[in-house]
Amino acid sequence: MAIHLTKESKILVQGMTGGEGMKHTRRMLAAGTNVVGGVNPRKAGRTVDFHDRPVPVFGSVAEGMDATGADVTVVFVPPAFTKAAVTEAADAGIGLAVVITEGVPVHDSVAFLAHARRRGTRVIGPNCPGLISPGQSGAGIIPADIAKPGRIGLVSKSGTLTYQLMYELRDIGFSTCVGIGGDPVVGTTHIDCLTAFQEDPETDVIVLIGEIGGDAEERAAAYIRDHVTKPVVGYIAGFTAPEGRTMGHAGAIVSGSSGTARAKQQALEAAGVRVGRTPTETARHVLAVLDSGA
Repeated sequence: MAIHLTKESKILVQGMTGGEGMKHTRRMLAAGTNVVGGVNPRKAGRTVDFHDRPVPVFGSVAEGMDATGADVTVVFVPPAFTKAAVTEAADAGIGLAVVITEGVPVHDSVAFLAHARRRGTRVIGPNCPGLISPGQSGAGIIPADIAKPGRIGLVSKSGTLTYQLMYELRDIGFSTCVGIGGDPVVGTTHIDCLTAFQEDPETDVIVLIGEIGGDAEERAAAYIRDHVTKPVVGYIAGFTAPEGRTMGHAGAIVSGSSGTARAKQQALEAAGVRVGRTPTETARHVLAVLDSGA
């Protein structure tokens, strides 16, 4: 199994005919992802050939869903149009919207995430690399060739660290890797993914990657303590970050002791999570957990 994305998923790409959309649609198709259409109201009715794989372009998400049975959309539209794109997808009744776009105004994110929640659409992102279930499907920009199928579940705020841990553990493999994004407001949280991995019979160990700023990791630690029985290994980016300065993602700002890597580490360790100081050490913790069967 996998969470949120399987080989049965049928994927639309909003913004497929743009530069980034074309590039990553080509990569998704090459990896075996079932991309069934693109969405661009100005180019509706056209077909784009990707290495002799014709992909139709629809005028709306609803039209694409009606024609193909799509249940996932990947959003590659500019920040100014992201709110409208996600709102359209939610109104069409899509099950999952993966929002790759970075630089989305926070007030837009708040609005479209609330709307999607009311409509029953799960959103991953914005400002995320998407998700991949190796050997089955990938929605977004995570490279398909850095890991194989396996029994590790990965949830991460950071795209780069998603790739790093996938590479470090490439010989073991993953059920699903989810990059939830590092903006202050995101549609799918660490806790959402922890819940899904806990329920997935083919995930044996969970890797949680966080970063300085906010309290998402502390809340995840409390949830792990009370609800997760599978072993969890963690990594927090930002042990050397200076206090009071924004670092990288918009949400990564530390004030006093709140939101520091050390505070997050302590919260996770108190919940029984092994926390690595580097990605390599984190990978070693995962291997130790698997070797011990604990």
